[in-house]
Amino acid sequence: MTAADFARRIRNREPAIGYWSLLDAPVAVERLARLGYDYVALDAQHGLFGYSGMLNNLLAVDAGGTSVGVVRVEANDPTPIGRALDAGAAGVIVPLVNSAEDAAAAVAATRYPPHGIRSYGPMRSMLRIGPAPAEADAATLVLAMIETPQGLANVEEICAVPGLDGVYVGPSDLRLAVGGATSTDPAVDAVFDAAVVRVRDAAAAAGIAAGIHTPSGAVAARRLAEGFTFASVASDLVHLEQAAAAHLDAARGGA
Repeated sequence: MTAADFARRIRNREPAIGYWSLLDAPVAVERLARLGYDYVALDAQHGLFGYSGMLNNLLAVDAGGTSVGVVRVEANDPTPIGRALDAGAAGVIVPLVNSAEDAAAAVAATRYPPHGIRSYGPMRSMLRIGPAPAEADAATLVLAMIETPQGLANVEEICAVPGLDGVYVGPSDLRLAVGGATSTDPAVDAVFDAAVVRVRDAAAAAGIAAGIHTPSGAVAARRLAEGFTFASVASDLVHLEQAAAAHLDAARGGA
């Protein structure tokens, strides 16, 4: 799938499934990108890699041949956004978007003048999208995370920002934002579920995509059935630990 194809799918709100990667392990990412996921999301905010790791893992996604690479950038700032796109990301997930003004700034950072402020240095992106600014703008996705009390309060205004392609629920932070004592606190299930519905419905009303992070494929399927456009599954670090623990339990039980 090309970046342009993926952008069209998300903008048309066609379902997509992704995988979340935290580790600096290009060989593993290449394998993940061969499984059939629509995208592999590299977490440059909380992930355990720097710029060279991001670049090498984007190369690995492309080598896998079936997924596109997107990056959750470290901040809503033109520099990390531009560097992720120059490294070949098909789109960026921008954290801590609290207002329409924040969302507009994120959009501007992904677009070349006269529609934005992105500096022209296409680097790897020109190999995948094309050197013309208009082509790059058309094939680049920008997704705003809704994960704070302010972001939730302003979600309708955020979704209405011109050029924003979608919003993305960070469930751990959103649960804390609605009063959870922990990122999995069941005491706030009802208010959390209402917040998730509010984000989904705000995106639908604005005609943009809604995405969400999920802990498993089963939960991802449920969220897509509820009307989310795209869902990311777990992470490589979590699955590595889960698989190793399961095998250890099985080996001890067998012994």
